[in-house]
Amino acid sequence: MAKTKILNKKSMDFLEKYLNNASPTGYEWDGQKLWMNYLKPYVDTFITDTYGSAVAVINPEADYKVVIEGHADEISWYVNYISDDGLLYVIRNGGSDHQIAPSKVVNIHTKKGIVKGVFGWPAIHTRNRAKEEPPKPDNIFIDIGCRKKEEVEKLGVHVGCVITYPDEFHILNKKNFVCRALDNRMGGFMIAEVARLLHQNKKKLDFGLYITNSVQEEIGLRGAQMITETIQPQVAIVTDVTHDTTTPMINKKKEGHCELGEGPVIAYAPAVQQKLRDLIISTAEEKKIPFQRAALSRATGTDTDAFAYSNGGVASALISLPLRYMHTTVEMVHQDDVENVIRLIYESLLKIKSGSTFSYFD
Repeated sequence: MAKTKILNKKSMDFLEKYLNNASPTGYEWDGQKLWMNYLKPYVDTFITDTYGSAVAVINPEADYKVVIEGHADEISWYVNYISDDGLLYVIRNGGSDHQIAPSKVVNIHTKKGIVKGVFGWPAIHTRNRAKEEPPKPDNIFIDIGCRKKEEVEKLGVHVGCVITYPDEFHILNKKNFVCRALDNRMGGFMIAEVARLLHQNKKKLDFGLYITNSVQEEIGLRGAQMITETIQPQVAIVTDVTHDTTTPMINKKKEGHCELGEGPVIAYAPAVQQKLRDLIISTAEEKKIPFQRAALSRATGTDTDAFAYSNGGVASALISLPLRYMHTTVEMVHQDDVENVIRLIYESLLKIKSGSTFSYFD
């Protein structure tokens, strides 16, 4: 595929709508419906499961199955306690960052609709500057403008309501996509674009392609663990985000070097099957797709682990999208990296043949 611009107006319209929709862990279905509706013209059928993972399938009749995968959920909070004076205290749903919470606006999801609130914080004038208390999970709180617990309950807010941030998609300096939850709805978007390109370019695969948008990654890869047992694939190429390490306060000796705009990041880890990774790297080199490398100790921390160690072992690889400010409301990725991840997955699929074992002993 020539190195032309991949993303078009329809793609970008979908991306904005998909990102702006709330999809907290355990409540992904509205986003999954948007995703499936976008993919409908490009695939043959869909699979869904009890917890909301969604799979768009090309060539469902084929015995040999290849997965390309991202995850659909975003971090959030739960209402954990409502005080007598009407303030809400929270617990995490996924890896929500307590340090960014103060002064953030939130959406509280109730059966009566969205209730707005703010993470309050004492004014600088009232704090002991010699011994300031930092934001912690047990001292941050949400104010929804009520003075009594009963007022809160009348609005439909109760323990267990899920809470998300409303921060929406925008573009900085023409090429940098910024939003909450780019981790990892960018993955779902990128694999959807791979399906679109296969259809647009009339490419025929000799295997079944399972474009998989898993749920509940943020609380332990749970959706991937479930859906891989349903699909039972032979190969899985997973895409997620990884840290750009060029911003302040990140130790490159510990985190490695990864930079926005320098291409997809190909992972080295025990869960990454070496021959499949070699195929991806040789594809990048042949097609002149820029890429970076990352070494991951023990586990990748992504759905790659769930696929790799399922069904007696599935040949799996991880292609990551560089991202700044993970688990904040201003996550940032570069359009060139997005397009190159799409390009790399697309071109790698064209190199895979039905029946490939990727065995070290062949």
